[in-house]
Amino acid sequence: MKITITCVGRAGRAKHDASQSLIEAYRERLPWPVAIREVEDRKAGGTAAERKAREAALLLAAIPKGAVIIALDERGKSLTSRAFADQLAAWRDHGEQEVAFVIGGADGLDRSVLDRARLTLSLSAMTWPHLLARVMLLEQLYRAWSLQTGHPYHRD
Repeated sequence: MKITITCVGRAGRAKHDASQSLIEAYRERLPWPVAIREVEDRKAGGTAAERKAREAALLLAAIPKGAVIIALDERGKSLTSRAFADQLAAWRDHGEQEVAFVIGGADGLDRSVLDRARLTLSLSAMTWPHLLARVMLLEQLYRAWSLQTGHPYHRD
């Protein structure tokens, strides 16, 4: 299964910060190919709704065609690690080739993204910086793989 993480970001952000090191560490552990597609809204200003709409257009354009879309949102469904692993396995077993996770900007995701998502997922009831959300997502993807394969990383 191919994984794409589509997210709002800023070009020129520090590539050698601690979160980037963790992102790369989990990407290297995963046997699934993981692409991170970062989009940037270069237009300044506007209301939160206008920013979210501009970001949504960029995010939706960056999602691979045919991918299962999973929107990360604080109001989304909360899953255990095992339930998350089971959901990924179910999509794989039903022939889904690619899953695209979408992480919005500071104002969250526009309704147009949430409406296209097959699942709206909450990583936590707490709000996390977007770079840490990427790390947490990648860790859970690695954990899901370990649960699916019986790897000892996850112990019940």
